[in-house]
Amino acid sequence: MTQIDTCDSTIVRLGDCLNAPIAKHFVLDEDPDVLKELLEEKRSPNTQRAYLKDLTSFFRSMTGLEPTPDAVLEFLHLEEKQALAVVAKYKAKMRRGEDCPSGRPLSEATINRRIAAIKALVEKGRALGVCCYHLSDIKCDPQEKYRDTTGVDVGTFKRILDQCERSTIQGLRDYVILRLLWENALRRDELCSLNFEHLYLSERKLSVKAKGKGNTRQFIDISDTISELLQIWLAKSQGITRAKDNFGVSPVFIALDKKSIGRRLTGEAIRRIVVKYSKKAGIFKTMSPHRIRHSAITSYLNTSDGDTRGAQALSRHADARTLSIYDDNRHQRQKHVSNALADMLD
Repeated sequence: MTQIDTCDSTIVRLGDCLNAPIAKHFVLDEDPDVLKELLEEKRSPNTQRAYLKDLTSFFRSMTGLEPTPDAVLEFLHLEEKQALAVVAKYKAKMRRGEDCPSGRPLSEATINRRIAAIKALVEKGRALGVCCYHLSDIKCDPQEKYRDTTGVDVGTFKRILDQCERSTIQGLRDYVILRLLWENALRRDELCSLNFEHLYLSERKLSVKAKGKGNTRQFIDISDTISELLQIWLAKSQGITRAKDNFGVSPVFIALDKKSIGRRLTGEAIRRIVVKYSKKAGIFKTMSPHRIRHSAITSYLNTSDGDTRGAQALSRHADARTLSIYDDNRHQRQKHVSNALADMLD
């Protein structure tokens, strides 16, 4: 038997090391909660809810059960042919509309999203050693990308802005939010997460969350108009006690109703703001913060004769399949784009 001399002169048998029980130091779950593991690796609560909703729909449709740990393991323990048959059958049901209360077939985008959630569950099961198959043979349906992304034109958006009573603190807040959605094509999560520490108004900059990169943030330029409006909003809302989060930071945009005054505005609250003023402006198209984002990008492309680099800088898309690769002058181009969008409104 080979022996190893340690620095404290203790004799250790190599065979004993190799045969040491690993469970003594590393406790491993024999039956892991695969769905819980999958959801916990998703940083965004919205993403977690979306995955849970889609996987719940799958299990309810195919088994009549909730996606409990045991139900998930039963699915992951199937033979590959059985699993493929189950998912293919579920896809067919969605195409026939059997999973829709209205009885209408689900859209290609919805079907693909649900299939992607199931594939993610299977891959997580494979990573945890409880699944021996994959679903690569289940293909996504071809779909038309970015359908109806034109949103509204600048004239229509001006009508929306005109509905804000800027003489009131609520109207001022909503006006600033709407202009940020337009001028910087912000996502509503980017607006919600803005804290005082993310404002660099003297430099005409904001720090916003980088989508898909956890807590990473990136600087964007803002127009002189937005910088001034933000200063006015902060001054007028100074007397309102802001509810700080667990890290002791204060949000920029807060609720003003009596029930939740001072609390951080949620994404849903921002959506309701957009819908409220759009209806007041007589717009019948379904409006949302993302619709305004698309409207701004489309309006810039129309007025710039297709400046895709500028639109790319404005949208901050990281996926090269969506927009071309960022160039070294991204920030300068994005500032020009946001100022051009601001000028449209003045």
